[in-house]
Amino acid sequence: MNSKYEVVIGLEVHAQLLTETKAFCGCSTKFGNPPNSNVCPVCLGQPGVLPVLNKKVIEYTMLMGFATNCKIKERSVFARKNYFYPDMPKGYQITQYEEPICEHGYIDIEFKDGSKKRLGITRIHIEEDAGKSIHDQAYETLVDVNRCGVPLMEIVSEPDMRSPEEAVLYLTKIKQFVQYLGICDGNMEEGSLRCDANISIRLKGETKLGTKTEIKNMNSFKNVEKALQYEIERQIDLIEDGVKIVQETLLWDADLNMSAPMRSKEEAHDYRYFPEPDLMPVIVSESWKAEAKKKMPELPDLRRERFITEFSLPKYDADILTQSKPVADYFEEVIKYTKEYKTASNWVMGDVLKTLNELKIDITEFSISAENLGKLINLIGNGTISGKIAKEVFPDMLEGNKDPEIVIKEKNLVQISDTSAIEKIIDEILKANEKEVNEYLEGKEKVFGFFVGKTMRETKGKANPKIVNDILRSKLDGLK
Repeated sequence: MNSKYEVVIGLEVHAQLLTETKAFCGCSTKFGNPPNSNVCPVCLGQPGVLPVLNKKVIEYTMLMGFATNCKIKERSVFARKNYFYPDMPKGYQITQYEEPICEHGYIDIEFKDGSKKRLGITRIHIEEDAGKSIHDQAYETLVDVNRCGVPLMEIVSEPDMRSPEEAVLYLTKIKQFVQYLGICDGNMEEGSLRCDANISIRLKGETKLGTKTEIKNMNSFKNVEKALQYEIERQIDLIEDGVKIVQETLLWDADLNMSAPMRSKEEAHDYRYFPEPDLMPVIVSESWKAEAKKKMPELPDLRRERFITEFSLPKYDADILTQSKPVADYFEEVIKYTKEYKTASNWVMGDVLKTLNELKIDITEFSISAENLGKLINLIGNGTISGKIAKEVFPDMLEGNKDPEIVIKEKNLVQISDTSAIEKIIDEILKANEKEVNEYLEGKEKVFGFFVGKTMRETKGKANPKIVNDILRSKLDGLK
């Protein structure tokens, strides 16, 4: 980025709430049902029907407000946002405008070097989702209104971000929060977490905001970063060429790695907002707030600090383990069966997460139970098997959650800890490798690893590594 300029970024994040029914009717919110099957007269805006607010929508939004240090307003009001589009049968969207339920919050993000920055949240408000237009048909556009009326929570940030990195860290934190709170699955690919970005450029030192553009259709963290970087460079190039920035909405094309104009950017007056006449104001009493607050789980930052203090894990481990609530839950389940906390952390961060990535599955679909992984870790800790042998046992455990003790017995993988048996093997190796013995005696310390490797190969990896090292060191040093 040209050092003359400063980028200003604000994000609008839509999170689809995990309610079983829609925001204002009893229709299912289940994803993947046949097109136009999750509908009723309320969803379709037919004459003579009245919306009824889903109480859980308010409670879930309050939880996010608590997590992001927002003020929960005692009184909030719904409004109609008027626009016409094929996937919006009512011709308007029920949302909150002048009086949202949550305001004036913040999120703290942390950079790789450990420094932190506080990013403001302007508001969190409730609205209903629109349907879906499917444009990839040969000669026509199809409309699926299943999503109409599905409850959304919109989190609007202050324009506090100054780089794509900050935007991704902020979005990551939002995703963590909604998952930890259990109010949204955070799946960007399926559209249950969606992000729109407002970007403008100004000369460093200026306080006035430049003309902003909005980018939509970013369905992954990687695409958010790429789209922001592309738009920053595009705006700087235009300014440098003396071209005026046009306020417009852009769509990000992940295949071409570029954005394309969608429409001119709307202002609030374009939507002709007015209070929703069919819904009463939402009144949140202190007792309701207190009741909702009792449902607050341990949030990721607190859990990370607890992992560091309670289990003596490095910050790096705690960061990775707490990024996803299901992964953190799995780790805590594993250590119910073993007190080898660091070893458990290594296995979850390493082999477990690697397997999830390779199989493209979630931890909830992982075949090895926490109990069996804990058993495997204990078998390493008590010397029954070495860490190397454990790596051989792990793939067998993946097939139907096999008990590691059974796998070890079936494959005869129990670690050899008989010192006399190991000593005999080492004596033969030293006798057969006089050249290397002399090199060690001349001070070539690296040759020691050669003897360890030979011993482990001779025992097919089953010799206790500590005993091998101790015997080798004793015998070789005894020859000096």
